[in-house]
Parts: sequence; structure tokens; C-alpha cells
Amino acid sequence: MGKIADQLVQMLVNAGIKRIYAVTGDSLNEVNDAVRREGSIQWIHVRHEEAGAYAAGAEAQLTGNIACCAGSSGPGHVHLINGLYDAHRSEAPVIAIASTVASFEYGTEYFQETNTIKLFDDCSHYNQVATTPKQFPRMMQAAIQAALHRKGVAVVGLPGDVTSMDTEEITSSTSNYNPVPVIRPSDEDIQKLADLLNSHKKITIFCGIGAGEAHDEVVALSQKLHAPVAYSFRSKMLIQYDNPYEVGMTGLLGLPSAYHAMHESELLVLLGTDFPYTPFMPTDCKIVQVDIKPERIGRRAKVEVGLNGDIKDTLTALLPLINQKEDDSFAKAQLEFYGEVKKNMKTYVEDKGRKDNIHPEYIASLLDEIAATDAIFTVDTGMSCVWGSRYINATGKRRMIGSFNHGSMANAMPQAIGAALAMPNRQVVALCGDGGLSMLLGDLATITQYNLPIKIVVFNNRSLGMVKLEMEVAGLPDWQTDMMNPDFAMVATAMGIKGFTINDPDEARHSLREAFLYNGPAVINIMTDPNALAMPPKVELSQVKGMAVSMTKLMLNGRMDEVIDTIKSNYKHFKDLI
Repeated sequence: MGKIADQLVQMLVNAGIKRIYAVTGDSLNEVNDAVRREGSIQWIHVRHEEAGAYAAGAEAQLTGNIACCAGSSGPGHVHLINGLYDAHRSEAPVIAIASTVASFEYGTEYFQETNTIKLFDDCSHYNQVATTPKQFPRMMQAAIQAALHRKGVAVVGLPGDVTSMDTEEITSSTSNYNPVPVIRPSDEDIQKLADLLNSHKKITIFCGIGAGEAHDEVVALSQKLHAPVAYSFRSKMLIQYDNPYEVGMTGLLGLPSAYHAMHESELLVLLGTDFPYTPFMPTDCKIVQVDIKPERIGRRAKVEVGLNGDIKDTLTALLPLINQKEDDSFAKAQLEFYGEVKKNMKTYVEDKGRKDNIHPEYIASLLDEIAATDAIFTVDTGMSCVWGSRYINATGKRRMIGSFNHGSMANAMPQAIGAALAMPNRQVVALCGDGGLSMLLGDLATITQYNLPIKIVVFNNRSLGMVKLEMEVAGLPDWQTDMMNPDFAMVATAMGIKGFTINDPDEARHSLREAFLYNGPAVINIMTDPNALAMPPKVELSQVKGMAVSMTKLMLNGRMDEVIDTIKSNYKHFKDLI
């Protein structure tokens, strides 16, 4: 008979968990010691629990397996919240151990006391507190099952005094179960879908992350239908490659070609997507939606046919019923338009910028060229997301993760920690904004401590670039978006990481290659153009008006030089507007 802390560790080992991301302390100390004695789980000592939650979420997304983070009583587990929100919104199976004050202190407003049930309620599928030795294994087993099968976060609150108690026998199972069912619509519904597809000429397919495991089936369907394939940012790395009918992404970070293909179609097929940006959805064509979670159907668009199923299982049953279409004129027209869009994108790359104002599009294209064919990219929310989404291309082996649903800053560097630990033989590249990296800068020390050979590319535009753009589009002069940054290369050096600074576009290719060849962690501080804009695939007149109003306000406030810089930096965009 061992302690509850030992039982916890054994159940984590049995669930396939390889490491716990945590900061040890008080109520977690028995768990920490149990991990040490058991020996097969790594304790990853992050500097901030939020970074640990991000790292666990990244590990779960990349491996598909359950991952674990922990926080000690009060502030320790409160710090997990933002990273857990991100993991939950990303449907990453993560177990969070929220150790608490001693159970006999509950309800007394004791030092560091929190109500974990209220605290984690909105970012978890399972959320309970075990206050007795008999409760704990049942709750832990239920939490693991919930995280795995409902896809998201499960929280187990664990008082410090309970961790040192002796275990007790229970009558229910402490094992984990991972059945893999076939989930698809009924034969009747599959036939109805086939009839619909066979009877329409102009069809576009739009894929979300739910279609990621069905790449070959999506390509086969598109070839039978001569249907262009658009996709979301989350699914890009899984859908874009070896796909002759792909026309790019749509959405805020997307391309006009995908938007155009969707709006020109007679029938739009949504596969495994809960794409949130309804303004980018067409309103004058028939829409079919297939989703593993039927409660999502129709909440983003006026869907005529909604079907419940796993995308791979559904398409496997559907494909034999689809007739080969002969007319490929619609697909050809969309692919021709996509070719023009890609040609246009190259103009942003060909103009490299100038000293201390390197164009970020050029840097992103160099990263696409230099990074390994199986590299894992993490991208910060904001402008780093824009450049990564548009210029980093899929190979079939690359992965890219970010805070795509939760939309938090500061995610890329800690997610890279989880990626590097989970997949030590893969190159890991973090595309960080200067604002994002600044938020969790302390966890560079975690990278040093575990000697993780992450390449941290800092798009240093000395501002909160996306916020600045949002304000300008709304007709507001940007205010309080500028940043007085430290020298990130010197900060990296002080923390035991190789630091590089790139401020000349003509030296960027050579310097990036040198940094990527370095055998160890590196921070690459790149001085990018703070006035570079990201144009969405559909530019509203109100946005153009907003930008004009914003520029006028800047001029009236004596900031004419900024207006001139913005125009100079973005003359390339005028061809997008014409």
C-alpha cells in the first residue's frame, strides 16, 4: 500500500504520460517526490505555470496522446488558466493537477485557498476535487477518460494532505480505455449526400482540422468532383500538400482565392470545421456540413444538409457513390485565380525592405526555404500568425500550432518547449512577436535548463503590430502600441542561449542559415518593418475608410512621418485593392 501521490504517478504512467510541466511547491511536494522515486516520468520545471499549460497543450496536439501539467495551491494553479483555456479550445487532451490547501482548511478563507470547481469550470470537460483516498482514483480515471474522449482539459483538484494519505481499494476500474469506433452517417444519408454532389457542377470543399486525418480522401473527392479545396489555418499543414485542387486559406489570415472559390460555388461542402468567421461564408449557395460533433452544425452558416460523422469514415463510404465529373472549367478558373494570387504574394517577398525595416514576408519565405521538411512551427497570435500562415508551406511532414481558437499572446515559445520535449528528433521553430515573447520571457531559462534546440525567431517590429492594425482599420490613431524592447539577442546570451540579430535584409538568408545550423537553442532577433500590413482576403470599404481616417488623425497629431512610412511600406497592397 502506497500513498495517494504514488497512485497518481502510477495512473499517469499507465495513461502514457511522459512528463509533468509544473513549478513544485508546498501542496505539490509529495507528488514531486513520487515522480522522483518512480523514475519514468520527467518533471519539467517551467518558470511560469502558464508556460507549462501551453507546453502540455502543444504536446497533446502533436502526439494525440494525453499530456499533463500541474500547479500548486492558489496562485500556482491559477497561473495554469490561460494555457488550459487554449488547450481546451484546441481540443487537446490535457490533465491538470490542481493541488490545493489541506482539505480540513476548506471554507475558512485559508492562505492560498481557492475554489477550483468555480475556477476551472469554463475551461474543462471534467473538474472535480478529491478529498478522500477512495475518491481520488475514481476521479482520476474519469478525468483521463474525459480528456481523451471528449478532447479537452480535465482538472483534478488534490488537497496537499490527501497526497500523503494511504491508498484504499476501490471496486471500479483504474485502467484507461481507448476504443476507436467507426462514425459515419447512415447509408441513406450518405446516398443523399452523393446525389447532391453528383447533381451540382460548381462545388468547393472547405476543410477544417477535423479533416486533417482524411487528406487522401479529400484529394480523391476533389478530383472526382473537380472541386477546389480551401482550408482553415489549423488544417493547412495537413491538407495543403500533394493537393492539386487546393486554393489556399480563407478567414482573417487567408487569401482571396479561397474566398473567391467559396463564393463562386453552387454547393459548398464543409468538412470537419467550426470556422468562426461568418463574414467570410457565402450566403447564396447550398451548404453541406459534416462534423463529428452534430451540435456544431449550422452555427456558422445557413446549412441545408447537416451530417454527423468522422470525416475519414464518411468520405470512405461516400467515394464509391461519386461519379467522375468531366467538366473541370470551374476548378480551372479558381486555380488560375489562385496562380495570380500566389504571383502577387511573391511581390511582397521580392521587396526585402531596408536596414532595420526588413519586410516580414521576406523573412517568412526564407524560413519556409531553410526549415526542415518535417519542422514543427509554433506561431504567436498576431502578425507572426499572418506571415506564418501565408508563407510557410506544408510538406506532409510539417506541423504548425498556435493559439488559433483562444487567440492568446505569448503562446509560441512555451508551445515550442512542449514540441521539443515530445519530439526531440524534429526541428522546432517558434515564430514569436516581440510582444508575445516579452510576456513569458522567463521561460527562456527552461529552454536552457533542458537544452532544447529550439530556434526562436523574433519578428521585432517594436510594436503590438496586430493591435496597431486593428486600431487603424477602425479609424483610430494607434496609441500605446509601441514597445521599448530590450536587445533580445543579448537577453538570450545572458540566459545561456545563442543570440543572433538580423537588421540587414541582404544578410538575412546567410544569418538565418547560420542560426539554424547552430547545435542548440537560438534566439534570432529580426528587426522587421513596423508598418507592414496584413490584408484580409476581402477588404470592406469601411476598413479602407477607417484606415484613411486613422492616417488623417495621425497627420493632424503631427505624426506625418509615420503616415509616409506606412504608405511606403505597403504600396504593394494597392494592387490588391484595385
